[in-house]
Formats: sequence, structure tokens, C-alpha cells
Amino acid sequence: MNEAVDEAGWDVEPGDEIEPLVQAVGKLIKVCREAAGMRAAEFGDVMGYGEDMIRKMERGTRIPRPEFLDRADQVLNAQGHLRAFMKDMERARYPKKVRDLAQLEERAVEMLLYSSHYIHGLLQTPEYARGLFEMRQPAYSPHEVERGVAARAARKSVFERDPAPTLSFVQEQVTLDRPLGGKMVLRRQLEHLLEVGQLRNVTLQIMPTDREEHAGMQGLIEVLKFTDGTAIGRSEGAFNGRPVSSPRDLRILELRYGMIRAQALTPRESLAFIERQLGKL
Repeated sequence: MNEAVDEAGWDVEPGDEIEPLVQAVGKLIKVCREAAGMRAAEFGDVMGYGEDMIRKMERGTRIPRPEFLDRADQVLNAQGHLRAFMKDMERARYPKKVRDLAQLEERAVEMLLYSSHYIHGLLQTPEYARGLFEMRQPAYSPHEVERGVAARAARKSVFERDPAPTLSFVQEQVTLDRPLGGKMVLRRQLEHLLEVGQLRNVTLQIMPTDREEHAGMQGLIEVLKFTDGTAIGRSEGAFNGRPVSSPRDLRILELRYGMIRAQALTPRESLAFIERQLGKL
């Protein structure tokens, strides 16, 4: 992958609802550049990019990174007008479904999360996420892999919120055994789980493979609850996998998740289990 291209930003997905905003920011960059009396090639030299990349950003076909806008604001003496869009462009560079999910997670005060095939996205290290994306079939392009890793890392800001949301995770034992990305990647991932599991607002439980009774055989479950009393949830094996928000449907998911938690190891037992798994690597 061309590192300069990657550092400059991300391509806009045609038809994405964020496209008009990216185009508006591109026009603003051009206005500020022309007001500063700089040609596109000259501006590119100062910023460390080629003229073609500058033109793409000004046309709105390339999403500028927040760091680019910060630097451009200084170079073009834009008086904060470019910096004002840094957060918007940070969000814009992720796929729409990731943006939508991140917005829900930012609003949630409680999350119930069960993952059966791999470590849940909010718990993944960048190296583990990369290993997961690189094994996708049909294969992702290098650009898609890096975009996915960056988007997943950005969602972890949920752990930095104040007040912090209440997070409950249940992970299948197999997700601790499968060395996606290699054994060293798995080692760091397990170490990260131990770190997160110590947080006061986090409950982390492991579902052992040898359990004879298991309420999670229908796959992933996610329930996000909000301050106004509403919630949204989904499960791979219920309601055709679509998100649901009705009290009746949510109750089904919560009952199923509650049973999974009861069948799993306790939080204390789970951390000890992870430590034992770590010792085997």
C-alpha cells in the first residue's frame, strides 16, 4: 500500500451520506489555499503530498485526515476554519455502518455483549483486529484492512467516557484459543483482556467449551441501553439478524443473555481462566 496515500486520507464511498460534507470541506481547503496565494502543487510540497492528492481532497473524493486539516489550517492561516472540521473528518473516514454503531455506543449507558467466534470488537487490540480482517474472504484490499483496523480502534473511546457506561462481555473459550495473527498477537490480546477485565465498569466472563447447557447457540448478542430508557439489540440467530427495539423483542434477547451469563464462569473465575490460557502460550 502507498503510505503517502494512506497518510493523506481515505477515499469517499460513492453515495455515502457523508459525501456532501467531505465535498464542502474540500471546497473550503481550496478557498483557503487560493486566499493564501498558493498553487496546489506548492501547497502539496509544503504538506508533503503530491498535487494530485491535494486536487482529490479539494474535489471531495478523498477524505482528509484530521492531522492534515490541523497542519493545513496553520499553513494557510485559515484561523481555525479547517480545524473546525477535524472531528467530522475523523468520523467520515469510517464506513457508514461503523459510524452508526459508534454513535449508538457513545450514547449507551449499558451494553450486554456476547461473542462466539472471535474477541468482541470493543476488546480487540489493533494487531488482533488486523489478523481478523486479513483472513476475510473474499479478501479485503490492504486499504480496506487498514480502514477496518482504524475504525475498530476508534470505537474503543467508549472506555474513556465519563461517566463510564456499564459493559458486560461474555466470550466463548474458543476465542481465547484461536491465534488470529499468530501466537504473539494472541498473547497480547489475552493480556489486554486481563487489563480491561480489571476496570470497575466492566464485567468479563468466559463460556467454557465443556458446558453441557448453553443458551447462546444462536450466536452473537448485543443489547445497548440508553439514558431515556430505550434500547436496541440484535442477534445473529433471532429476528433475521436485524436490529430490534420493541420491549418484547428486547426482552427475548435480555433473557437469553442473562442465561448465558449464568452458565458462564464468574468474572473472577474468568480472569483466572484467561491467565491460565496465557500461561500456555
